Amino acid sequence: MTADNRSGRSFAFQPEALRPALLEGFVLAIATVASYLLAAHGLSAIHSLSPLDDQIGGLWAVVATVFVCRFAYHESINAADSRTIATLLSFALCLAYLLVFPFSPIGLAVIIGLGTVILKVFGHDKEIVTAGITTAVILVIAAPNPNPWEEPILRLADTLIGIAVGVAAVWLVRGPIRTYGSAAT
Repeated sequence: MTADNRSGRSFAFQPEALRPALLEGFVLAIATVASYLLAAHGLSAIHSLSPLDDQIGGLWAVVATVFVCRFAYHESINAADSRTIATLLSFALCLAYLLVFPFSPIGLAVIIGLGTVILKVFGHDKEIVTAGITTAVILVIAAPNPNPWEEPILRLADTLIGIAVGVAAVWLVRGPIRTYGSAAT
């Protein structure tokens, strides 16, 4: 059964893709569970704001794992680089903001706009969406927290866990990560 989608590509069952799809689906499923458990339970053993915040941390790590886990070396490394750049910028801007001001919709807009300008002038246009989403989530989640400045720190840790698990999952499927310029599989 074939159906065309808006991009002009067909959506058709490909029997030859079943085995690799099952392997990659299984590995991604295991990676997301590992990522969630490490962030929600491992990191919470070090510092926990609340059980709900621990679950949010697990969610954040899962998102980073899914974002990075591409099953091709160059795609995974590029995704890890992109996620790291966006998260580090968002972390720095949100932490600076929350150390001085409480959450507000105007502050949210200013920080997202400032992050966009910084990424644009440094040639990282591809990270604008990820940084904007990261900033929005961090600031909104921080709003009810009595110590809102802790959220950027925790979300950075969650993201780094998710990135590491995602890259490790690709390594498990494809073997040791090759250097740039080598054949990608």
